[in-house]
Amino acid sequence: MKILLLEDDFTLSKEISKFLVSKGFVCEPVFDGDMFLQQHKLETYDLYLLDINVPGMTGLKLCEAIREEDKNIPILMLTAYGQVEDKVIAFNAGADDYLVKPFHFDELLVRIEALLRRKNSTPKAPIAIIIEDLEIYENELRVMRGGQEIMLSPKEYQLLLLLAQANGRIVSKQTISEKIWDYNVDVGLNAIEVYINFLRKKVDRDFKTKLIHTRTGFGYYLKAESK
Repeated sequence: MKILLLEDDFTLSKEISKFLVSKGFVCEPVFDGDMFLQQHKLETYDLYLLDINVPGMTGLKLCEAIREEDKNIPILMLTAYGQVEDKVIAFNAGADDYLVKPFHFDELLVRIEALLRRKNSTPKAPIAIIIEDLEIYENELRVMRGGQEIMLSPKEYQLLLLLAQANGRIVSKQTISEKIWDYNVDVGLNAIEVYINFLRKKVDRDFKTKLIHTRTGFGYYLKAESK
């Protein structure tokens, strides 16, 4: 794990860096806000340790700037100011935690590890298949178009997902029958046509750009085509 430390007390900065390195972290110290901002733009870090009262851009201003571009990176403030009002200001700036000097390094380690665990346990954004303004969230079984959720039956969802996963290629009726209905194509032909019509009504009818298309004699495909 890589940490960027902003601390203008050279002795304390050296001690913190040495301690964190002994615990298996990579710790890069900087001594003023402008140096921190420059280093932040050059490399990627797992956590930031920010002293508030430093030369150049203050720790609070840096915290606000970081939060504008990254909502998830853990930020731990290190400061001599321990009043409740000071903590409120830091948390409002986007800090995740606040440690008042002087502090024990073991407590610093516990705070860092807790923030990193919280970061790693944060649910990832759902992965979506996006075609034009259609969004299919596989891990949520959810479909959106134009920002509105489309309610589909299980079979409608399976059919739409199958077409979307083909990435614009034609999917034959036989393939649809085998993967969605799991029986002979002769039995499923009518059902496929019915469900394609269901999908068109829900996915395409209210939109100028049509996504579900038929290639006569071959099958169906999903692709943005205006009519």
